[in-house]
Amino acid sequence: MLNSDSRLDVMHRLGRAMADPTRSKLLLTLLQGPAYPAELARDLGLTRPNVSNHLACLRDCGIAVAVPEGRQSRYEIADAHLARALTVLVETTLAADENAPCVDPACSVPGCCGTGLGA
Repeated sequence: MLNSDSRLDVMHRLGRAMADPTRSKLLLTLLQGPAYPAELARDLGLTRPNVSNHLACLRDCGIAVAVPEGRQSRYEIADAHLARALTVLVETTLAADENAPCVDPACSVPGCCGTGLGA
């Protein structure tokens, strides 16, 4: 069981990781699947050193891991549960914006998408 100091540390790590726009772009890209730093740099229009620095931060925060593949490393979200939680966080935040369409076609949240009690 996590104590309150441990929970606070986790919140700080998550906040630090998501506070930077470049790290957020990297996270959103990694949520789509594993990628190599060179691909990330090319696809996001960033320099490789910049991507490497941000990936190091995501690694240090425990959000991403580097998987060695020969002379390269592939980056991915550290855990499938974490990937799902981050996806749900983004989807829930979008759903909370009354002007944003719900992204879940199977949504059963009351009041969302014209379904449930609040509709």
